[in-house]
Formats: sequence, C-alpha cells, structure tokens
Amino acid sequence: MNQNLSSYRIFYAVANTGNISKTAKELYISQPAISKSIQKLEENLGVKLFDRSSRGVTLTQEGELLYTHVKSAFETLTIGEDKLRRSAALGMGSLAIGASSTLCKYILLPYLKDFIKQYPHISISIACHSTNHTLRLLEDGKLDIGLIGKPENCKSINFYSLKEIKDIFAATRDYLHNLSVRGINRRHILQSSTLLLLDRENMTRQYINNYFQEHHIFLQDAIEVSNMDLLIEMTKISLGAGCVIQDFVQAELKSGALIEIPLEHPIQKREIGFAHNKTSKISKSLEQFIEFYEKYKL
Repeated sequence: MNQNLSSYRIFYAVANTGNISKTAKELYISQPAISKSIQKLEENLGVKLFDRSSRGVTLTQEGELLYTHVKSAFETLTIGEDKLRRSAALGMGSLAIGASSTLCKYILLPYLKDFIKQYPHISISIACHSTNHTLRLLEDGKLDIGLIGKPENCKSINFYSLKEIKDIFAATRDYLHNLSVRGINRRHILQSSTLLLLDRENMTRQYINNYFQEHHIFLQDAIEVSNMDLLIEMTKISLGAGCVIQDFVQAELKSGALIEIPLEHPIQKREIGFAHNKTSKISKSLEQFIEFYEKYKL
C-alpha cells in the first residue's frame, strides 16, 4: 500500500458524507486539509476519485471501485477492534502447555478442570512430549508453560514444585513366582528380569539409568516404550518388571494386581512442577495460570 492510512480514512469519510465541510467537522480537520489530502491521493493514484459540485462531492466510477475495497478494510478493522474489546472484557486469551501424556493425565487435568471454571474464555492447547522435548519447546518460545520433572539445571527456567514422586519397580505375583521358581533371589531380581522402561529420550529413564550406574546394576533384557500408561499395562500382563511411578499405580498395588519389588537401595524421590522460560514475556493468560496453580491444592 503506497498511501498512508489517514489518506484512506479521509477518503472513506468524504465518500460516506458526500460533503467536505461535514467531514471536516466529523474528523476535526480543516476543510483545506481534507481537500489537499483528497487531491494528493488522486495524484498518487493517477485517477479522479470525486466529482465536485455546489451540492457536495460524488464518487467517480474509479472512486466507487476504490471505495468498495476501502469500506471492506475499515469494516474489518472495526470488527477486529470490537473482538479485541470483547476479548479483554471476557479475559480471553490462549495458553500453550507442554507435558508428558502421563503427567497430563494424572497431574495436569485436575488443575485444568478447575482453572477453566474460573477462566472459561482462555483457549488451551496441550502438547504431549517428554520433559526434555518440552524444555526445548519452552526455550524456543513455542510453549507458554510446561509440566515437567525438575531438571538438574534450572538456569533458564522458573520452576514451581508441585509434589515429589517416587519411581519403583513392580511386577505381578505370577511374574515374581516364576523368578522364584528359577532360583532367583530377591537381591538379583532386577538383573534377572525383563525390565520394562521408558525410552532413553525420557527424563525418567535418564534418572533410572543414573540409579543403575550408581548401584552397579547391569541390564540383561529390557523393553522400551514411550508411554507410562502403556508400560503399566505391559507390567500388569506379566511381560516383565516395570519401572513405574508409585502414585500412578496405587490402585493396582492396593488390589494386589501389582507388587512393589523391594530394592536394597530405594530410588530417591524427585520433584515435578510447572516451568516457564525466564526470558519470555508473560502473557495475561500465563499470569492468570501461574497465580492459579500457586494457590491451588490437589
């Protein structure tokens, strides 16, 4: 667009009123300034836009063509302004959240259930990825906030701890019985089992690998999956000993569907919480979500 917006606004107003004097009063601009603006616009476009008479001005054929598009443009701007005002009045906005499918199911959804009751007009999108992938998306500014396991280095993020979780190994009674029949004692269960583990991209797996290395536990056989829910289901059908999060199998442990394998060296608890990029601008929606989860109690 070669002309500035004010020239088109003056053209639009004159076309609507059909009178330069009346337009001058509406826009609080002098008549000479309006006439000069129209004249300059006509010169720049190389066409005559108005026919002048003692009764006012009327659009030429070229002016009618331009008016159709200018009218559409200003109506679109008006609609945009109206939507923006309504958005501000209703507290509308958007929030992009990252979390693993497991943390989303067991931790995030209870928060969102109550959050959307308070802020029903905020549009929420959820990207299910591992903690490491979520951290990369936060760093790239592609997510507003992530629900993650606390990383070793928190320099680039603000981390708000929600709770501690405990990783355990569990198996069915049948699977443990079969190990016992084979003469495998309690101290060697992990070394002798088929271990069901999350894949190496997952921060949980990296945490468990460090545990193995620290206690000199060497894997003989392992099945890797990308989803904790799938890992739990595989453990329940006796495919192996699964590394699961204790909180997420409470029902199975209570019913006896799964049995926690006692470890000579228990796995230390770790933290999960919400994180957002320290350097990214905090939107109104994110500000409201942060205020919400800092007060919320599960």
